Amino acid sequence: MSILNKPFNTSYNTAPFSEIKNEDFLPAFKTAIKKAKAEIDAIVKNSEAPSFENTIEALDYSGEELDRLSSIFFNLNSAETNDAIQKTAQEVSPLLSEFSNDITLNEDLFKRVKTVYDSKTGLELTTEQETLLDKKYKSFSRNGANLADNKKDKLREIDKELSQLKLKFGEHILAETNKFEMLHTNEADLSGLPDSAKEAAKQLAESKGKDGWLITLDYPSYIPFMTYADNRELRKKLSKAFGSKGFKGDNLDNQDIVLKIANLRNERAKLLGYKTHAHFVLEERMAETPNNVQNFLNELLEKAKPAAKNEFKNLEDFAKEINDIDQLQKWDSGYYSEKLKQKLFSLDDEQLKPYFKLENVINGAFTVAQKLFGLQFEEIDTIDKYHEDVLTYKVIDDSGDLVSIFYADFFPRSGKRNGAWMTSFKPQMIKDGRNHRPHISIVCNFTKPTPTKPSLLTFNEVTTLFHEFGHALHGMLANTTYPSLSGTNVYWDFVELPSQILENWCYEEETLKLFATHYKTGEIIPMDLIEKIKASSTFHEGMQTLRQLSFGMLDMAWHGNESPQDIKSVKDFETKAFAGTNLYPEVKESCMSTAFAHIFQGGYSSGYYSYKWAEVLDADAFEYFKEEGIFNKTVANKFKTFVLSQGGTENPMLLYKRFRGQEPKPEALLRRAGLIK
Repeated sequence: MSILNKPFNTSYNTAPFSEIKNEDFLPAFKTAIKKAKAEIDAIVKNSEAPSFENTIEALDYSGEELDRLSSIFFNLNSAETNDAIQKTAQEVSPLLSEFSNDITLNEDLFKRVKTVYDSKTGLELTTEQETLLDKKYKSFSRNGANLADNKKDKLREIDKELSQLKLKFGEHILAETNKFEMLHTNEADLSGLPDSAKEAAKQLAESKGKDGWLITLDYPSYIPFMTYADNRELRKKLSKAFGSKGFKGDNLDNQDIVLKIANLRNERAKLLGYKTHAHFVLEERMAETPNNVQNFLNELLEKAKPAAKNEFKNLEDFAKEINDIDQLQKWDSGYYSEKLKQKLFSLDDEQLKPYFKLENVINGAFTVAQKLFGLQFEEIDTIDKYHEDVLTYKVIDDSGDLVSIFYADFFPRSGKRNGAWMTSFKPQMIKDGRNHRPHISIVCNFTKPTPTKPSLLTFNEVTTLFHEFGHALHGMLANTTYPSLSGTNVYWDFVELPSQILENWCYEEETLKLFATHYKTGEIIPMDLIEKIKASSTFHEGMQTLRQLSFGMLDMAWHGNESPQDIKSVKDFETKAFAGTNLYPEVKESCMSTAFAHIFQGGYSSGYYSYKWAEVLDADAFEYFKEEGIFNKTVANKFKTFVLSQGGTENPMLLYKRFRGQEPKPEALLRRAGLIK
C-alpha cells in the first residue's frame, strides 16, 4: 500500500512530500476511491432508519483520505508539476469525476438524504447542521439525482469530458508560458529597465546556460519589461506573446477547448433544468441570478466609464506630448501609466521597493494578524516541503494552542503556473471530540533574490501578498464542525472579502511603519512616500475598474449564453463581449479567453464578478475599522467571530450584517475609488 494511503507519521500530520514518488499517485487514488466507496456503501446499507448523524454527518466525514490525497496532488499540479504529474492528472480526473457522479447519482443514498431532508422540521438541528443538510440535499438535486437513468449517463459523460478539458487547458497555458523566451545580447534593448530587473534577467539567462538577458512570460519578468522598457517594438513583441497564449492554431491552441467547455457546461445546465450554466451556478451565490450580476456590473460600469475615458484621454495626451505617440496601444499601457504616475506623484516602484524586502513584508503580514487576531507565527524546519523555496510555519494563538500549519511559496519556476493563490493541504473540522486544525498554503510569483539584492517587492506585490494572506487567515481561523462548511467553503462571491479587506492595511501609515524599512539602512519608510502611496491609490482607478468589469462581462457572456453552439469564432465572440469596455485598439493576434484560466480551468465560471462584488463588502467593512481604529480589538474580534471562523455555516449576508450591523453600501467602494466625492 502506498504511503499516501496510510496515516502520515509526521510532525503535525503534515504531508510527507520527500517520500512521495510521482508513480505513487495513481495507485493511491485507486485505493482511496475504493475506501471512499466502501464508506458510502456502509451509509447506504445501514439498517437503521436514516438520521442526520448516520446519513448527512457520515456523508460529510466520508472520503477523508481521498480528499487529503486530492489536495496534495492537485496542489502539486499547480505549484510543482512535471510531465509525469500532468499525465497522472489526465488519468485521475475522470476517475474522480466518475466517483463524484457515483455519489450524487446513487438512488439509494439520495433516498436516505431525502428522508432526512423531508423530516428536518422535527429534528432540532443547530444552524450549522441545517446548513449542512440543505447543502447535501442540493448537492444531489442540483447534480442529477432526480434525472432519468439515460440522462444520468449523459451527465457522467459530460463531467468526465469537462474534467479532462479543464486540465488540458491549463497544461497548454503553462507550456506556452514556459516555451516563450526573449533573449537580449545587446544591453541597449533593456533601456529604461531598473537595475534590479536587468540583474534578474541576467540571472535568469545564466540559470539556463545562456549569455545575455532573458525575458519570459512569468510575471516577475514580464511586468517590469512592460512597465519600464523604452523599446516600443520589444514591448509589442512581448505583449503579443503574452496575449496570444492558447491562440496560435498549433498543438497548444485552446480555442476548441474553450468552445467545448462552454457548450458542455451549457448542455449540463439544461440537462439539470437550468436555462444556462450561469443560472445553475448563481443559484448558490449571494448574487442569485445572472440578471442581478448584469445589473451590478452595469451599475458600476455607468459610474466608472466616464472616469476611465477621461483617464485614457489624459494618458493619450501625455504619450503624445512626451513621445509623439499618435495611437496608444495595449503594449503602451503600463509604460506610459508608470511615467504619468511618476510625473503626477513623483512616485515609482523603484523608489518603494527598497522598503519592501520580502521577509519584512511577510513579518508585516504576521504582525497585522497578531495585532488583529492574536496569532503568532513561528518558522519551523521540521516540516517536509515539496520544494526548497517553500517556507513553513507553526501558527499558535495567545494561549499557545495550535491554530494551523502554514506553507508559503513565493518564487516562479518552470513547474508552477503564473499568478497567486491560496489553498489547503488539510481542512479544519471537529471530529470524535477533537478540533483538527488546518494546513494552509499561499503560492505567489515574486522576483527572486539576486547575488546583490534580496527579493524586493513592488507595492502591487505587497498588496498581492496581503490578499493571499487574507484568504489564508480565512482558512486558518476556521472553527466549524463539518469539513465541507469549513474555512473558504463559502459562497464564491463572499470568499474574496477576507482577502480584499486585508489589502486595505497596506495603505495605512500605522501598518507601513511596522514593516516598511529600508533593506540596507533599516530606515522606516518616509512619511512623504506614505502620503504619495495614498494619493496615488486611486490613480487610473476608472480604467482598472473597467478592466475588471470587462473580465466579469466576458465570463457572463460565455456562461450566461443560452446557445453557445452558435459561436463559431472565439475571438469574434470575445470582441463583441468587450465592446462596451474597450479603450485600446483591438490586437488581432491576442485573445483573452484562450488563457482565461480563472473561468476555464479554475472555479470562477459565472463568478468573476465576485471580485468586484467582494470589493463592495470589503470597502464597507474597512470603513467600520477606520471608524473605530484599524487595529481595534472589538471590531477585529467581531470580524473573526462572524466572518473568518464561520466558514459556510450560514447565509453570508446574515454573517456580514452580524459583523457590520447593516447591509453593505456600494458608496464606500465608490468613495475609496475616488469615483464619487
